[in-house]
Amino acid sequence: EFAKRALDATPAADRLETGRELFAAGGAIAGSSSLRTALADGSAPAAAKIAVVDRVFASLSAATRAVLTAVVSVRWSNRDDLVDGIEQLAVRSVAASAPASVSISSELAAFGAAVSSDPNLEYAVGSALVSGADKASVVTKLLTGKASVQTVEILSNVVASPRSRRIGNLLRDTSAIVADEASRSIATVESAVALTDAQLLRIRASLTQRAGREVALEQVVSPSLVGGLRIRLGDEVIDGSISRRLAELRLSLAG
Repeated sequence: EFAKRALDATPAADRLETGRELFAAGGAIAGSSSLRTALADGSAPAAAKIAVVDRVFASLSAATRAVLTAVVSVRWSNRDDLVDGIEQLAVRSVAASAPASVSISSELAAFGAAVSSDPNLEYAVGSALVSGADKASVVTKLLTGKASVQTVEILSNVVASPRSRRIGNLLRDTSAIVADEASRSIATVESAVALTDAQLLRIRASLTQRAGREVALEQVVSPSLVGGLRIRLGDEVIDGSISRRLAELRLSLAG
């Protein structure tokens, strides 16, 4: 929260560049074991870690250094959490720079649907055998001119540094951060066939009431469900699919 408050203090006009610099700083820290250790050392005085930030990242803007200073001033459970925290702040900063007319959540959902339906694309942006630079290049070439600058910036950076995260989980986590920055939640609705706009509106209204905050929907068509719906809202899964009922029936018959 301390680091997020520092980010919130960043002028709106500087948010996009601050996010870009945070992505770069997080990448530099992720790529240096000694730097991760120095900045995530819970026993080291905050002043010593801040001095490292000032020395290593002297070329970054004052706004970015202020956020990094806040990040290293708090205690992290391990080095990986430090890097994850910086990435999340970078995503938030870039997302906050988008104009009201841009829906990053929708663009992320569209990209996620494209990845899940195209094995070649899934390999290109999700395989451990593909370099981070090549993954970022695929995203940039595919989305430039078709999605917002903010979405291209976020996706090209997160796919380039997956840190053992599977592409589907990575995209869901990123969507959740973007939604939270906009004070919304993301729900994934799976159905055997595409739902109508009216059906989606009813589901969205019900989930918004359930969550106590606005909910954005990501629709996924999964013929294997046969019928019914499977809804994921945060950590909660509401599975009313026919495939689940058939599986339960088979288990009861076997027992």
